[in-house]
Amino acid sequence: MFAIVPFLAVSLLGSCSGLSLPVQEQSKGSPWPLPESITTSDNALLLVGIDEFRFFSDGVTCTTILDAAFRRYRNIIFYGPPEVSGTDKRTKPPKRKGAGYPGSVSGLTVTVKNCEQYPSLESDESFSLTVESGNASSLTANSIWGALSGLETFSQLAYYDGSGMLVMNKTIISDSPRFPYRGILLDTSRHFIKVPILLQQLDAMAYNKLNVFHWHIVDNQAFPYESISFPSLSEQGAYTPAHVYTQEDVAEVIEYARLRGIRVMPEFDTPGHTFDSWGSIKDLLTPCYTKGQPDGTFGPINPTLNSSYDFLQKFFTEITQVFPDHYIHTGGDEVNFACWKSNPQITEFMMSMGFNTNYSKLEEYYEQKLLNIISDLNSGYAVWQEVIDNNVTVKNDTIVQVWRPDWQTELTKVTSRGYRTLLASSFYLSKVGDPHSYDWQGYYTTDLHNFNGTVEQKKLVIGGEACMWGEFADGTNVIPRLWPRASAVAERLWSPQSVLSLDQARMRIAEHRCRMLRRGLQVQPITGPGYCREEF
Repeated sequence: MFAIVPFLAVSLLGSCSGLSLPVQEQSKGSPWPLPESITTSDNALLLVGIDEFRFFSDGVTCTTILDAAFRRYRNIIFYGPPEVSGTDKRTKPPKRKGAGYPGSVSGLTVTVKNCEQYPSLESDESFSLTVESGNASSLTANSIWGALSGLETFSQLAYYDGSGMLVMNKTIISDSPRFPYRGILLDTSRHFIKVPILLQQLDAMAYNKLNVFHWHIVDNQAFPYESISFPSLSEQGAYTPAHVYTQEDVAEVIEYARLRGIRVMPEFDTPGHTFDSWGSIKDLLTPCYTKGQPDGTFGPINPTLNSSYDFLQKFFTEITQVFPDHYIHTGGDEVNFACWKSNPQITEFMMSMGFNTNYSKLEEYYEQKLLNIISDLNSGYAVWQEVIDNNVTVKNDTIVQVWRPDWQTELTKVTSRGYRTLLASSFYLSKVGDPHSYDWQGYYTTDLHNFNGTVEQKKLVIGGEACMWGEFADGTNVIPRLWPRASAVAERLWSPQSVLSLDQARMRIAEHRCRMLRRGLQVQPITGPGYCREEF
């Protein structure tokens, strides 16, 4: 049960829309995503001032990650933004007045049983949290990643009372995510997004308990990744030298994510999506022909040359050394066969292999050799659904990402073959419509198990991903376009299947939007008229 902010029940008339929409009510101190189990008392406790409040560490220390989290969440709870300088404080903590409250919250003891250097698909994110008076509040987690989730929830329980005091209700929470993979795909090829914006994106993910940053770092249009082994890729493939992620930039993003319990999974999409930006590698791309002659354009990676696979082996060896996550996304979608069909050397190879005119067989040939390279590097891989649709043989632990509209049929097919699966089809946030359509509600009500399959098949759906493609998104709009619409996806992927009430979600997501705004993120309103205590 959550109390409701006493907003005035007035109607506002949109000057052009003709719609009369009420001011959206907000919850108070309701965590997002909603926990698996939560019991909240109506009795509020005063939160002592920042100088008196203490985090205590018990059990395994996990010093680097936990100490950083303690510093971050002290700022978040009392000031708003995670980083606050002495001279530039977004919000000054109000003076503490204890009158009228039965007690105060002065500390939180965090007990962690296991430390890991990096999060993984198998990480235990469960935690238990109790909020009591004095120093009796406690957070217990099996892993450091569960502790980070618990600290985020603890920070969200704080809210301002009517007199501007920070308070928390007595609360007991037991929580764990429904799905282990909860991701955001961000495309930095179509438009380059500066590192500070990527870090803001990671903050927003942590505030919503999303744990995978799927970095679609390169594509046809640009190659902004600075390769150690093949520097010409970014030198010739990036928009300009200023539009490049250096090795230092990549390391900063990975470390920033790690400290927030977020995995960074890079995607290098081949053999398609390479036409221009990969062209600095000699003979890698297929020359296209018109009327029997090369026309100066190029198509997908040439799958017939051994030199192509020599390059891929060396390149992905580097990627496994730069990105610590077990999984690499190798793409495999939208391969246009037209250039392959036009090339006489490709045609000759096809005939020698017995493929005749079946270019899906040629794609299968390429994918099999690429995935064998990735497998030999002891790395896992994720692929877009076309790889499975074209009957490529892949490892049992392959992750298949479903993105085409007929997702229920595809989930049935992929899981029937025993592959773990991600759903992206229902969560394409780069598609922006009329805000009056409340598109976030469609994301919120999507049931990832709504397909024909056995109980065992549905267990193979390991999560989903909100996708922000970059054709019309860059650093000026990517944060407000994603948030808090992606928050709806986050709750669907974390909270129990039974959490479905849109009436409650509207109040809670309105509060959560104000919470993210207070933390320094420029997030858009999505529930209609209203206001936040602190505007951007």
